Amino acid sequence: MKSSKSPALLAALWCALPLAVSLAAPAWAQETRQAAPEIATGYAEKSGWTAEKFMVAAANPLATEAGYRMLKQGGSAVDAAVATQMVLTLVEPQSSGIGGGAFLMLFDGKTVRSYDGRETAPMAATERLFLGEDGRPVSRETGIVGGRSTGAPGVLRMLEMAHRQHGKLPWATLFGPAIELAEGGFKVSPRLNALLRYDQKRLTRDSVAAAYFYDAAGQPRPVGYLLKNPALAQVLREVARGGADAFYKGRIARDIAAKVANHPTNPGLLTARDIAGYQAKERDPVCSDYRKWKVCGAPPPSSGGIAIAEMLGILESTAIGAHPPVAGVPDAQAVHLFTEAGRLAYADRNRYVADTDFVPLPGRGVAALIDKRYLAQRAALIGTQSMGSARAGTPQGMQVAWGRDTALDKPSTSHLVAVDQYGNGLSMTTSVEDAFGSRQMVDGFMLNNQLTDFSFDAADENGPIANRVQPGKRPRSAMSPTLVFDKASGKLVLATGSPGGSAIINYVAKVLVGTLDWNLDVQQAISLPNFGSRNGPTELEAGRFPEAVVQQLRARGHEVRQFDQNSGLQGIQRIVRNGRDAWFGGADPRREGIVRGE
Repeated sequence: MKSSKSPALLAALWCALPLAVSLAAPAWAQETRQAAPEIATGYAEKSGWTAEKFMVAAANPLATEAGYRMLKQGGSAVDAAVATQMVLTLVEPQSSGIGGGAFLMLFDGKTVRSYDGRETAPMAATERLFLGEDGRPVSRETGIVGGRSTGAPGVLRMLEMAHRQHGKLPWATLFGPAIELAEGGFKVSPRLNALLRYDQKRLTRDSVAAAYFYDAAGQPRPVGYLLKNPALAQVLREVARGGADAFYKGRIARDIAAKVANHPTNPGLLTARDIAGYQAKERDPVCSDYRKWKVCGAPPPSSGGIAIAEMLGILESTAIGAHPPVAGVPDAQAVHLFTEAGRLAYADRNRYVADTDFVPLPGRGVAALIDKRYLAQRAALIGTQSMGSARAGTPQGMQVAWGRDTALDKPSTSHLVAVDQYGNGLSMTTSVEDAFGSRQMVDGFMLNNQLTDFSFDAADENGPIANRVQPGKRPRSAMSPTLVFDKASGKLVLATGSPGGSAIINYVAKVLVGTLDWNLDVQQAISLPNFGSRNGPTELEAGRFPEAVVQQLRARGHEVRQFDQNSGLQGIQRIVRNGRDAWFGGADPRREGIVRGE
């Protein structure tokens, strides 16, 4: 449905909601609940939204509104993405922002393009970055919190590259909504408040973050508090006037480098020169056929495009389409097939995928890993019992051996999708890595801890680890912005993606199977229980699967673990309405996101 509510009313409704909304909320609450869901630990059903001309979906109502404003002014999908990301920097600082990185998949009406805005390691970094004096990997806490984990941010360079090629509105216009909110203030959401409370001990160690997010007594800003960020407003004004160079080659870069170097207990190596030298890249997308569709995802250093292509290629040899959900829940056979395919894909991902500017993929590169014959061989390994843990395969022409990586792959990320009136569509995943990144705030935004996506170990008994730290290298990512096309017509039929750390691959693959195999609409597919395997236990979303399904999986040898799986899926799907093409958008009921369009 279209939302006719104003941004102010949306914010008021949102902040008035309790922290947990009952799944059995009365009918009068349905529209309110859909427009303004609560924190990630809550769950608010959504029925989806329809539009005819253009549409945008993001993880926060204020961010969605910013993108919608650009589309309504005649902007492109890229214009909407820039405006949406700037607002996410402000209102969802725990997940993404200009201090982090991103991957963007774009269809420009003719060609699929992939943009890489992944962070890079400092030129002074070595393979020992995350090793202690004893040669053993440092603790999670030491790895993440502080300057050691911060790489050169990539978001603004990537968005500037995409905008120069595909933007329609002036660059400066795109920063208007975020500057307005930063100066005038936005109301703290239930989710942000809960995350501030959860991360209080770490975040308050940074005096800048403490002063911004907490009151004089050290308590998190309460739900509904009008939070203003003049420092970020100033940064955004400078970037709006001077382009990305204002961020990468001036006082902002120097401020970032000083913050990283002067961390009191865990300083890092990132310099202003590293930041100035950062380059976004356009790369060849990973596209593969799946039944009657072409599915395109991000290439290395993202592992998402390859892993999802592997999963789908393996599932193509199975009858997963014959096992649609019953009452909104996949049966044991569907979970079995999906998780076994995941084990096989993750085994390859964990062994082989890294920044291909530094290390080669096996054999013929991407083509070898997504080759139909290779994936059919992998699929033949799936039996009636779970394999538990799969071994990496041997793609054709393989001449290298890599060790198994020990990256952290944390889940604090965000996703947005947009389609415009000109035939463009995009899917963009953006991240600062862990919640609030490295817990360092500078000039009103959080700095990433993306370097912890490198393997902490540099080698094992099998040889050097592909995803080891190297100077200037980009850490491997699981971000999986995905575009799907009808092979016969060439039309874009779906744009989707999610946050979730290394589980992103499973979340997105779930939506693809849900829409392409089970004929669900994108909202139904997003709302399905999350499930999968990262080549370990079978992971089920807590409270969403009947005990009978759990027991059937255990009888097949699955080690089942049930826990909260806070995906943040967004999706836009082509539909036919009154005989004409239209758009249907979905947002994850586990997060605050909404969709807007007309």
